Amino acid sequence: MVYDVVIVGAGPAGIFTAIELIRSGNKKRIALIEKGKSVENRYCPKIKTKQCVNCKPHCHITTGFSGAGAFSDGKLTLGTEVGGDLPSLLGEDFVQDVINYTDKIYLEFGADDKIEGVNNSDRVKEIRKNAIQAGLRLVDSPIRHLGTEKAHDLYLSIEKYLIENGVDIFFEHECSNIILEDDACLGVHIYDGRKETEIRASHTVIATGRRGAEWLEKICAKHNIAHQPGTVDIGVRVEVRNEVMEEVNETLYESKLIGYPHPFKNKVRTFCQNPGGFVSQENYDNDLAVVNGHSYKEYKSDNTNLAILCSHNFNQPFNQPIEYAQKIGELTNMLGAGHILVQRYGDILDGKRTWPKELLQSNLRPTLPDAVAGDITAAMPYRAMTNIINFIAAVDNVVPGFASTETLLYSPELKFYSNRIKMDKDLNTNVGGLHCLGDSSGWTRGLMMASVMGVIMGRKIIERSPND
Repeated sequence: MVYDVVIVGAGPAGIFTAIELIRSGNKKRIALIEKGKSVENRYCPKIKTKQCVNCKPHCHITTGFSGAGAFSDGKLTLGTEVGGDLPSLLGEDFVQDVINYTDKIYLEFGADDKIEGVNNSDRVKEIRKNAIQAGLRLVDSPIRHLGTEKAHDLYLSIEKYLIENGVDIFFEHECSNIILEDDACLGVHIYDGRKETEIRASHTVIATGRRGAEWLEKICAKHNIAHQPGTVDIGVRVEVRNEVMEEVNETLYESKLIGYPHPFKNKVRTFCQNPGGFVSQENYDNDLAVVNGHSYKEYKSDNTNLAILCSHNFNQPFNQPIEYAQKIGELTNMLGAGHILVQRYGDILDGKRTWPKELLQSNLRPTLPDAVAGDITAAMPYRAMTNIINFIAAVDNVVPGFASTETLLYSPELKFYSNRIKMDKDLNTNVGGLHCLGDSSGWTRGLMMASVMGVIMGRKIIERSPND
């Protein structure tokens, strides 16, 4: 089969590449490859079973049209300070302009027109002052919150739009390899579980998300695609009562705090804050269970959850940061018999594990019902654990009660986007016709910035062949 553009991965980066090509009026033939199911066929059995059943061949939460976006809390960050390093490649002003453009597309497909984290300037100043005194930096970017259930509906509308406009979507097809001839990429091999098919195209766009970061790393090594180890994020998902986070939730909705705690001074940050949200489990390849969080627009819990992530940068001779993070996850899963581990902050400070009866006696009840009470410090590296403990203590100066005895820490929270693909400003790799986008490329983190990279990719393809 022959197309003008083949896109591997139907997450935000891949989806918005296709949208921009369509909106340009260009008549390019587009193939979109997705190893998961369509949005309407994605369903997590845990809604009924209350326990993860480890769906095969792929987890429905992480895989399928829109990637993890359809089951995430669906937050679109509308500034350039968070979301990855794309501004350093293309310039902050340019990226901000594309964010504004992309945001309008989300609104066209049904995103809520309310923007969180604006106004309340005096209250923001007070929170920032407390953060400064605690040695932290507050990033207060405006946010458009889709909500888990609304994100599902929005991406279903986008899926129908792409199909109605002639995009051929190959669901439940996995990309097994790229086609290389004379140092140029001419397409991909895809596999549906029965047979392999060859798709040739002038432009091959790899946008496999965090779920496909490890696969892309292997493809880069196999075909000498220029890349380098990047940052790997290792951390925990923290859960507290809404009353503890009330001021921050009402003022900012999501507070992004960054610090460099003693003694190691690694970068530690909060990420993906979910007021009234729920802690969730995601399954990756090799049955690796990792923790995440989401929040609905209308269905709320009594708790707020957020990630605390510790950034690790490795130097020679080590060049396997993704594998390093996976080993930490595997060890944690082993301690939890395949489940997510949860431990109270006070028990960590006391040097003891948490017992199920202690969770039942607390004001704070876990929103992940099948999490196993135990000892996350038995698996978490000393450096990361020390960073996290000291960071939580610092946050307590901004959010009193955050470092209480019953604050819950779930593990492992891992972000697999550490492989950084080397590209120029036109998003070209060192292999002709091959482009790598989104979180798997190492350049973005999150829905909006991945979507922005897709929009830019669509424009670059049009620039190269405007009359096709």
